Amino acid sequence: MRSGRMIALVLFVVGVLVAGCSSDSNPPEPTTGDWHGVIEIPGQPLPVGVTFTGKDTATIDIPLQGLAGAQLKDVQSTRDAVSFAIADAPGDPKFHGSYDKGTDKISGDFIQNGKTFKLSFERGKVPPLNRPQTPKEPFPYKSEDVTYRSGDITIAGTLTKPEGSGPFPAVLLITGSGAQDRNEELLGHKPFLIVADTLTRAGYAVLRTDDRGVGGTGGKLDAANYTDLSNDAAAGVGFLRGRPDIDPARVGLFGHSEGGYLAPLVASRPDSGVAFAILMAGPGVPGADVLIEQTRLIAAASGAPADVVDNQVRQSTELAALLKVGDLAGAKDLARKQNEALPPDKRADEAEVVAGINPYLAALIAYDPAPALKALRIPVLAFFGGNDLQVPPGQSEQPMRDNLSADPDATVHVFPGLNHLMQPTKTGLPSEYSSIETTISPDVLTFVTGWLTQRIQPK
Repeated sequence: MRSGRMIALVLFVVGVLVAGCSSDSNPPEPTTGDWHGVIEIPGQPLPVGVTFTGKDTATIDIPLQGLAGAQLKDVQSTRDAVSFAIADAPGDPKFHGSYDKGTDKISGDFIQNGKTFKLSFERGKVPPLNRPQTPKEPFPYKSEDVTYRSGDITIAGTLTKPEGSGPFPAVLLITGSGAQDRNEELLGHKPFLIVADTLTRAGYAVLRTDDRGVGGTGGKLDAANYTDLSNDAAAGVGFLRGRPDIDPARVGLFGHSEGGYLAPLVASRPDSGVAFAILMAGPGVPGADVLIEQTRLIAAASGAPADVVDNQVRQSTELAALLKVGDLAGAKDLARKQNEALPPDKRADEAEVVAGINPYLAALIAYDPAPALKALRIPVLAFFGGNDLQVPPGQSEQPMRDNLSADPDATVHVFPGLNHLMQPTKTGLPSEYSSIETTISPDVLTFVTGWLTQRIQPK
């Protein structure tokens, strides 16, 4: 669960510049080529790269956001001034600066949501992120891009299969909250690519898909409810079970975070055909409870004073109460009032404040996982990171055990020292995710593979 669609993580979108130097012979602009710099966001500096490709044209790379080669707009330059803007980005991001011939640098201010951050560029490409676990080709298995229907939309994804003709046992991966691609890419990490690679090498076919409105998948996530999303997952199960290279009796689900809500919801259907379920940081309590507790834990771990923590918890509680009953208009009004009560320098743009309040968020906040979990009679593995502040085990572990108590083969496990992504961490804060090179602890991957092979043999 991503703190109300990752409220705790501010994803800044950036843009850049073109400049020139004074000369009667009108030489090429000195900014042509590759540059890199860091937006000096307190506590969360954001590396960016820009390539100037010609007069008033440039592209930008933001590795932590998975952005590569994005075209900048309104790029302007003179011999000593540079400016830019980013299209369709929240907070109207802009850059104003200048090129210094003596230092061969571009320096200035990046402005977004009325806040100003220093940004200086040097020549060269932005350094790539170090993500040592990300699989690299060639792979010892087959990979196939697939599409199938879920109601009136098309779902797109990637199916990886071991070598051979099968039929193989299979796993459908279900992403966490928010609009996710098939790799569940976040801050340079690709957790689902690693899970798919690990399980396919172990002998399982794995299907991972883009969420509604992402990549090749149609529809709009903001307008979807849990019936829509569980139907999407059920369609994936049906697609797998209908393939001759997949064993229809051995198709299971792997859900991360909100996917840990949806996997049991699908598996508990009498006709689901789901053979097993693996829940990574799947909450054991209702969404409203998770939002309130993660608000408290993240604020406290970030060093907020007790009165500030209490105020944030109160605001989350009030907002969750309206969302639980589907009062979106009331929730938007409340969010506006809460934003207006902040000091001017801490307020967000009003459009951004209400943009995330939609039927999808209301469905997440109102969902209670207990009925679906209690109905399961298949092998279930539910595991948590001991330092997870988004789905804290102190809140969800025991309810998960209680809800699965009637299941004859249910395992609940907590990995000490891991966060919501199953990374080794000291604080568990979402702000650490990008700086941790490990995507998923190898201990987790080994544990999951071992649990699965004991119950569903690859061959």
